[in-house]
Amino acid sequence: MTPQERSLVQESFAAVRPISDQAAAMFYDRLFTIAPEVKPLFKGDMSEQGKKLMQMLAVAVNGLNNLEAILPAVQELGRKHVDYGVTAAHYQPVGEALLWTLEQGLGDAFTTETKAAWEKTYALLAGAMIEAAEGAKA
Repeated sequence: MTPQERSLVQESFAAVRPISDQAAAMFYDRLFTIAPEVKPLFKGDMSEQGKKLMQMLAVAVNGLNNLEAILPAVQELGRKHVDYGVTAAHYQPVGEALLWTLEQGLGDAFTTETKAAWEKTYALLAGAMIEAAEGAKA
């Protein structure tokens, strides 16, 4: 990732943080709309799940300046998701729901460049999670 891409992701996420509870609720509503088959994978309090999502995103976004430091945690998260029944195919609608949520939350500030930076970030993080998950299954 380029410094500009990291900056776009970090600045846009900072703008979403004040509405993190609402953003998390929007994310899960969108995810369950476009991929209803994943809803049974989520058990328990969804507001608590939303807080965990936003915390994980914050760690990942803040760690973009030092990917080597956060990669082990991202990979561990991928391995844990295997136990929840998550498959590689589930990452695609999650990415779609994330981008949609950012677009809704940021409005005009979600520029073409910002979207591209988030797509790259998500592909990188999801790729690391999927690779770790596949290794955990072997």
